[in-house]
Amino acid sequence: MRRLIVIFLLLGSFIFANELKWEKDIPTAFNKALKENKTVMVFVSTSNCRWCVKMKKRTLLDNGVFKKLENYILVKTIKDSKEAQKHLPEVEYVPTIFFYSPKKELYERVTGYFGVFDFLSWINDVELKKSLEIEKKKR
Repeated sequence: MRRLIVIFLLLGSFIFANELKWEKDIPTAFNKALKENKTVMVFVSTSNCRWCVKMKKRTLLDNGVFKKLENYILVKTIKDSKEAQKHLPEVEYVPTIFFYSPKKELYERVTGYFGVFDFLSWINDVELKKSLEIEKKKR
């Protein structure tokens, strides 16, 4: 009976594992961000980027990062896509992550693979910039 319970708990943890909600495209993400007054995170990758996969599977799904990203509007795009070329500054290397205000003001641009601790530092920097922007507007 104990084995059955352990197996059930393990299977349950896989079923209910962290899963980020990605918007279908950049314009949809910004429209939603404007309505909800949330920061947009744009994840730019290529189809053959092992560091992009590693970042998505290890860093972005970490419980601490996942909790922080629940307050963001997330969208993925491919580096050479028409969408990326139309809505983003030029991207040379992947992964590249952009953090934008709901009004499309760039908070931060991050390039390369980051582990959990370093990526949380970037998120904290973005949140600080956002709070400074809010304070500035209040004056």
